[in-house]
Order: sequence, then structure tokens, then C-alpha cells
Amino acid sequence: MTTIKKCIVLNETMLSFKKPWAIAGGWSIDLFLGKATRDHDDIEIIIYRTDQLVIREYLNDWNFNKVQNGIITPWKRNEILVPPIHETYAEKGFEKIEILLNESNAEYWIYRRDTRIQREFNKTILTTNSGIPFLSPEITLLYKSKNPRPKDEIDFRNIYEYMSIEQKQWLQYSLKLIYTEHPWIELLS
Repeated sequence: MTTIKKCIVLNETMLSFKKPWAIAGGWSIDLFLGKATRDHDDIEIIIYRTDQLVIREYLNDWNFNKVQNGIITPWKRNEILVPPIHETYAEKGFEKIEILLNESNAEYWIYRRDTRIQREFNKTILTTNSGIPFLSPEITLLYKSKNPRPKDEIDFRNIYEYMSIEQKQWLQYSLKLIYTEHPWIELLS
């Protein structure tokens, strides 16, 4: 199944979920560009940590796991996950969704690795013309900037020229704040 088809199927699954959510990772890069740029191993979404029990109820016939210290264990039905736990999985049959819990306050998305980095809600989740929500590319790249793998470098190279000046400036500022030096900083100038 192609990237876009998988995203459409996931969007149909999440259609009645009334809280903010977005496709993340490399898939979000493809959705921003409107085309498949590489193969993807899995599909992941972000939700805000405050909505974790809402997604559990919404996907009530799915099995859930959490990742804690690199170990996957069952996520119990009414268990509240607190930082540093942020990675969960929902599975049903052959379907599997990685659900990443993101931090927020009343107005902003907050980067879990450095809370000084924040983004307005309306700039965090973008939507395709067909209504599929995806994480903005500058935030996706910020997550990918920590020890970038070859696929993360490919994602950066595929998208950085298509980002707005404001998106590039926000990412450049964020990278300077946490790394001081990073190979992507100069390319964003």
C-alpha cells in the first residue's frame, strides 16, 4: 500500500476522534510534499499527552503497549503515562499504529527534549487538501535532528527547500538552542 493510501486508511480510522492528532515521522514529510519520497517502515501519529485516555477509549477494541526504558509492556486501560514515557503502540489484527504522546500547555506544543522550544498550536498540525492532519515539517525535522539516521538526512534534504522562511527560521533557532552546532543549521540560512 502506498504512503498516501496508508495515510487515507489511518485518517478514516481516526475520523471521529475529536481531539488533535497528526501523522508524524517521514510520512508527514511526504504529506507536506504531496508525494512519496521514500519507503516507510511504520506509521506513527502524535496526540497530546492530555488526550491519552481519550485515544484509549476511542480505539477501545485495540491492544495497547507502552515503551519504558526500551522495554515494551502492556499499557493498562486506565493507566496514566507520565514523562519520560512517550511512545505507545495500538494494535488490532495486522494494523499497528505508533502513538507518540506530545507535551503541551493551553496555547503551545512543547518539545519534550527541551521545554524552552514551543510552537503555536495552529503551526503544529497542518492538513492536506483532502483533510489528513500531519505534523509540521519543522517539528518533524527537530525530532529527526537528534542523531540523524540516513533516512532522516533524506527527509531533511527532500523538504528543507520547500519550507517557508518562518518554518526554517524556527527550526534553525531551535537547533541552535539545543545543539549550538548542527549540520542542518547552515543549510537553513
